[in-house]
Amino acid sequence: MSGSRPHARSRTSAVIKATPEALYRAFTDPAALAVWMAPGDMTARVHQFDGRVGGGYQMSLSYPSSDATARGKTSEREDRYAARFVDLTPPRRLVAAITFATDDPAFAGEMVMEATFEAEDAGTRVTLVFTDLPPGIRPEDNELGTRLSLEKLARYVEHA
Repeated sequence: MSGSRPHARSRTSAVIKATPEALYRAFTDPAALAVWMAPGDMTARVHQFDGRVGGGYQMSLSYPSSDATARGKTSEREDRYAARFVDLTPPRRLVAAITFATDDPAFAGEMVMEATFEAEDAGTRVTLVFTDLPPGIRPEDNELGTRLSLEKLARYVEHA
């Protein structure tokens, strides 16, 4: 298939001034996910949540109306996806398989997000590795969005 990148991946990391436990909770609490998961000026809504291995969540990320270049994966201004928990190892690691609700083959398929939480002197290093990115998601764009979400995560847990 032309344009296919079967093993495209991205890796983004940040040290956040919080414990691994607090950060892990922010990844497994639907109210917290709705606050920090959407990058930049986007907003998020969690539709369903089941915090067990084999469970997961459904979420929508919405582009702001001021974004003239918004091209959502599900609709013009929405990226809706399902995340299935593959591994939950509190408070060190979380793995989720993510599938976008889309008719666009460029965003079809399942990508995997692995989040790890490593205590350091200054806080916790949060590392997000995405593998099997769909061909419509450039690794550099995924890294930028992840970095913006991690900035929101830092604000969320550091001021909680």
